[in-house]
Amino acid sequence: MLTIAVPKGRILEEANILLRQSGIINKEVQETRKLILEDVDDGIRFILAKPQDVPTYVRYGVADVGIVGKDVLLEEGEGFYELMDLGIGLCRLSICSKPGKTCQRGELPRVATKYPKVTANYFREKGEQVEIIKLNGSVELAPLLGLSHYIVDIVSTGQTLEENGLVELEVIAHVSCRLIVNQTMFHLKNSVIEELVSKLEAGIQI
Repeated sequence: MLTIAVPKGRILEEANILLRQSGIINKEVQETRKLILEDVDDGIRFILAKPQDVPTYVRYGVADVGIVGKDVLLEEGEGFYELMDLGIGLCRLSICSKPGKTCQRGELPRVATKYPKVTANYFREKGEQVEIIKLNGSVELAPLLGLSHYIVDIVSTGQTLEENGLVELEVIAHVSCRLIVNQTMFHLKNSVIEELVSKLEAGIQI
């Protein structure tokens, strides 16, 4: 049985469509309170996890493969192989702020984000010094409450930004979901994983 770790929510909805049109599953993976689901007929076990935890499950071999956004891989990406771009979960990682928000002279810009590593690398490459504030949720609150001048967060439709009076300033990276695999299982279950990749490649073309 092949074990796949997949995030709950919107990505699971899009993954269901891709997995079905690829002929990998015959029925949708239902998001319930149960976090481990076995599809005996298709020989697949699903682990429903938070996006940030998917690489960890794959890295330690709890899951053979995982479906996860490139944003998470940029922050957590090591200890596994990235096999392919699945073309789902499309969004972007961007710098956002309140319109016209600027820092006072001599003031160190503060950036709130769930992605401290990516954010630090980005500003370092630009030669800019900032203070990074790590938040785990509702990052949009930070500039509204004066905690930060900017945020770095995922933007999809931009509706959440608009509703909170924020604007997108600059795109750091375009994001889509990737298929990752445990390094050991890539060799031990190579034929099964190669078949999975082939089916997904065909499904993407539909």
